[in-house]
Formats: sequence, C-alpha cells, structure tokens
Amino acid sequence: MSEIGGQPNRIEKNTKIKGDIVSEADFRIDGKLDGNVKTSGKVVIGKDGYIHGKVECVNADIEGSFNGELLVSDLLSLKSSAIIEGTVSVSKLAVEPGATFNASCSMKGKGLGTNSGGFKSSVGGKNEPAKAS
Repeated sequence: MSEIGGQPNRIEKNTKIKGDIVSEADFRIDGKLDGNVKTSGKVVIGKDGYIHGKVECVNADIEGSFNGELLVSDLLSLKSSAIIEGTVSVSKLAVEPGATFNASCSMKGKGLGTNSGGFKSSVGGKNEPAKAS
C-alpha cells in the first residue's frame, strides 16, 4: 500500500465499526464496517473483512466481502475469495478465478464522471452469483 495521502489506516480482525470514514490515506479493513468509506487512496478488504455500505476510492483490492455501492475511479481487483453484491462503478476491473461477483456493474473511462464509450453490464440478479473460472 502506498502512503501518498499519509499513513495507511487499518481496521483489524475482530473489530466492528458502525459509521462513516473519510481519509486521504489508504485503508485496509480486516474487520467489519457498517457504513461508508471515502478516500483518495486505495481500499483493501482483507480475507476476513466485510463492508456493508458505500465505498468511494481510487483503487480497491478485495479478498473479503462487500455489499453496497462501490465507486472505484481506477482499478478494482477482486481476489479469488472475494464476494461482491450490490452496484459497482469502475474504470478497470480484474477478477481472479473463484471470485463471486453478483452486482450491477458499469465501466467508465478514467474519472467516474465520464462515460467515454464505456461498457455497461448487469451480472447476477436472481440467478446464481457469477463465478469467474
């Protein structure tokens, strides 16, 4: 994790937080967060991490679980253990085999405000969650 905006922040395993977080630094969640995260850095959800809410960030690496609205202005990387539900808006998406991606996804040009001939897809719905293989 880079430290462009300052020291990286961590929510450790066995920690539960309810509320909103605003930071300019990177954030790693290994515990549970019920609320929103807004950062100009990177968000990492560790294997045991879980977020229910809205996340706005530049980059995100997800190994754990996410349910809500995910707005990533650059790269979203889903590891094989990731479970994603809700709505996702990204510029670039990388999915490892085994990840569960049950979300409505819109892909836009760099910077979420522009849709430069972007791609929009809807994966999931009421059927089985999509599995990368």
